[in-house]
Formats: sequence, structure tokens, C-alpha cells
Amino acid sequence: MQKSKLTLYIFIALVLGIIAGYTYNATVINNINTKISAAEVNIKTLDEQIAVAKDTSTANFKALKKERAVQATIRKDADKVREDKLEIFTILSDVFLRLIKMIVAPLVFTTLVVGVAKVGDIKAVGRIGGKTLLWFLSATLVSLLLGMMLVNFFRPGEAMHLPLPDSHLSTGIQKTALSLRDFIGHVFPKSFVEAMANNEILQIVVFALFFGVATAAIGEKGDVVVKALDAIAHVILKITGYVMQLAPLAVFGAITAIIAKQGLGILSTYAIFIGEFYFSLLLLWLVIVLAGFFVLKGRVFNLISRIKDAILIAFSTSTSEAAYPKVLLELERFGCKDKIVSFVLPLGYSFNLDGSMMYMTFASLFLAQSYNIHLSFQQQLSMLLVLMLTSKGIAGVPRASLVVIAGTVAMFNIPEAGLALLIGIDPLLDMGRSATNVLGNAMATAVVSKWEGELGPQAEGNVEL
Repeated sequence: MQKSKLTLYIFIALVLGIIAGYTYNATVINNINTKISAAEVNIKTLDEQIAVAKDTSTANFKALKKERAVQATIRKDADKVREDKLEIFTILSDVFLRLIKMIVAPLVFTTLVVGVAKVGDIKAVGRIGGKTLLWFLSATLVSLLLGMMLVNFFRPGEAMHLPLPDSHLSTGIQKTALSLRDFIGHVFPKSFVEAMANNEILQIVVFALFFGVATAAIGEKGDVVVKALDAIAHVILKITGYVMQLAPLAVFGAITAIIAKQGLGILSTYAIFIGEFYFSLLLLWLVIVLAGFFVLKGRVFNLISRIKDAILIAFSTSTSEAAYPKVLLELERFGCKDKIVSFVLPLGYSFNLDGSMMYMTFASLFLAQSYNIHLSFQQQLSMLLVLMLTSKGIAGVPRASLVVIAGTVAMFNIPEAGLALLIGIDPLLDMGRSATNVLGNAMATAVVSKWEGELGPQAEGNVEL
């Protein structure tokens, strides 16, 4: 399948998915959604009555609790029926994502070991790593600060006028704790096999760095290891080509499921917030492209053209991990040396989450505005630093940003129950931030290649994938 055809098929799948989702929503899912909405309204009313009840031992209070349990069961059953009805579509994207996840861990390991071994000595690894982290840190800070400035400018939460919820209400999203022990445990693997099995990219990167440096250090004996892993990497890239043929089907299934479940109304209900967030992402894209232009000059536009398929895949499936193999291929065709690509790109998936960083700032301050909670400039900066630490290694995990936000907002006395506002539209927002993560990582890899003097001429013509 040629590149141009793949892009066309993905775009057609997007359009067909929206049409199919709308039709399925109107004919099949709408009645179930009505039942779920009615149950949620009843639960909210009952929660308010339970919250103001003085005596918890009265028959009336027990009746309220019993009725709430009944309504919760109705909502849960209806939600299960809805998921069953959507199963035929979600299976399409699930199969594709599983196949991609099957590829990512061995691809990151083999390419990174080969990349580090080819770089050679530890000094060179340190030099390239330093340049890479300089770009990542700069891009992360720009994303966070731009998100903070724009959410303070637009103030989308003020239109919500929400009362502070009762403390016993919860979203059901598990919060992530910010502790040094957890962070260290997330970075350093206790078992390489476990890290591979769980697709813990950051842990795989750490082991691969050690393995690559050690392979280079043993000289000629290490050559056979490098050649073997290089051959395995090419085999995995060939598998990637086969898997990518399924991308349009996955896109169709993912978009159909979202629209069928939420309806086109989800686009208008939060249209202002969605519009302002996507406008902010557009500004971030312009900043990333402009920064890339200063280093890459006119070639930056060719890079964007080459990775458009990968961006579309990340956008449609709501995970930047799905685009990893495609980005790796296109960067090498763009002219980046494989040793730089296989070194920088995996690191980017743990440390360079431009879209996710902007979203987490935007969403956290949106919740504060929704509850009319004023955060000083110093508090907002503290929040940015907390988000910067807690977000490492979340790329490629759908809805992981919500988990990080749930843990962070609690530190600033913002009700985590407010995340219910975002759960419904999170898939739509996740699409944009995943696509932005892909652009940011591809740009970082190309820039570091140029800085290292390792950016060669691009491959000519459309290569079969």
C-alpha cells in the first residue's frame, strides 16, 4: 500500500466512521443513552437528598440509599448493553492496537540497542542524550506554559458555574500518587521480561541503554549481537508493514464507536472548550514547526508531509504508541541516521509529551475555573512542575492523562469529582494530544540528527510499506 493511498484510505475511514457512528447512534444506541441519562439524573438528585439528610438511621434515608443502588444498577446494566452493541466496532481498533503493542516493545529494544552500539562510546551517548533532553525539556516547558497562558486567557471553566461537590462523591478514576519511590520504580526495571510484557517503554529504554553501551564496550565480540538485533529490527519493521494495512479498518472502528456512543451532540455540548483546546494545540504545532524550521529550514515541511499518516493514525486511535513504527520508518526515509532515530525516538515516548502536557495544564485549570477556585501564579507554576514529574512514561496509554490529573488536582484542593466533566469528551481531546505527541517526537529526532551532522538526503519516491 503506497503512502498516498494509505493516507486517502485513512481519511475515507474517518469520514465513513463519523457517518456510520451517527447512524448507529440514532437507530440503536440512542434509546440506551436515554436510559443511562435518566438514571444519572436520578442518581444526582438522590445524592443531593442524601447529602442534606441529617439523620442516617431513618427509614427515609435507607429508602434513598436503596433507590440510589437501584438506579446505579440500571445505569450499569444499560452501560453494559451499550458496550455490547458497540463491540463489533471496538474489536476492529482493539485488534490493531494489540498488534501494534506486540511490535512496539521489541522494536524499541532492538533499535535502541543497535543505535547506542553504533554511536559507540559513552561520551557520544552522553552528548546526543544531552542534546535530546535539552530539546525535550524546552518543548515540555513551552507546552506547559503555553497551556497555562491560553487557559487563563480563554477561561473556559467560568461558564460552568459548578457548586463544590460533596466530598464523598467520586469519579471512580484511580488517582496516581506522586512519590519518589513510585517514580524510581517506574523508571528502573526489576525484570526486563516484565518490562517487555507490560510494554513499559521507559524501563525498556533504561535496559537497552545499558545493553547497548555494554555491547559497544566489548568490541568485535559485540558485532555479532549488533548484526543480529539489526536483522531482528528489520524483521519487525516488515511486520509493521503488514500491520499498517489494517490501519484504515482500525480508524473506522475507533471513530464509529466514539460517535455512536456519545452522539454528534458531544461535539456541540463542549464545543467552546474543545474549540479552545484545539486552537491551543494549533498554536503549539506552529511553535514546534517554527522551532524545527530554524534548524531544518525548508525540509521541515517535507518531514510533516512524510509523517502525516502517522499523525492521522495517532489522532484516530487516541494513542501515539500506534504511530511509533510508522514514524520510525519515515524518519529514516527522511534522512535521519538509524542510530539517532533509534536513540531519540524511544526516549521521546517517555519524556517528550507535548500534547499531553498542554492538555493536563488546560484540564486542571479548567476544573479550578469550573468550581471558581482561584489559583495564584505561584500555585499554577507548582502545578506545572508536579505535572511534569508525574507524567513521565504515560505516552501511548489511552486516558492515562486523566489518571495523572486526578492525582494532581487533589494536591491543590480541586475536587476530583470534576473529572466527570472531562470523561465524556476525553476521547476527542485525546485524539488531538496524541497527534501532537507524534509531531513533537518526530521533530525532536530530526533536529537532534541535524545538530549531530547526521541528517542525510531523503529517500526518493514512494516506498512500498
